[in-house]
Amino acid sequence: MLKKALFVVAAVAMLGAVANAGDDVSFKSHGFSWTKVYTPVEISGVNVKVKMDIGYWIKIPNGKKLEIKLGQDDIYTYSGNTDMTVMSNFALTLSSEITKTGTVDGKYTSWVSPADLGAGTNVTKVYAKLENADLSGTTVGNDVHVADIKIKVVPQ
Repeated sequence: MLKKALFVVAAVAMLGAVANAGDDVSFKSHGFSWTKVYTPVEISGVNVKVKMDIGYWIKIPNGKKLEIKLGQDDIYTYSGNTDMTVMSNFALTLSSEITKTGTVDGKYTSWVSPADLGAGTNVTKVYAKLENADLSGTTVGNDVHVADIKIKVVPQ
């Protein structure tokens, strides 16, 4: 038993005798007792830095499947909207840009409301409106693709 105790003491002494070299850290403690519960002791000189790559992240679930079906408000005006879920790790402002396909002529506008969203998961609406619609020369049909809306984002 005495040999084992001497061996342990010698091993601890050898570990404590290791000299600092460059970024290495050595530690020697006389505070450990072999007869009681150990208490954690801070190893001075050890400082683990935590780093990360920081970047803005945004996700629009089912973004490629979103559609707006325009309904007729009056003889020359059509409008509609759709809900859009936005997930992000930063506060943002959304905007939109509408481009007509050429199928139906008129004045197209689009907007997002609310446009200012906080970090997290939010639901907003994307709106489209067609004014002064000119259906001349257009083939009658259902679900005719008349415009595309691009969603844009900037951090707040």
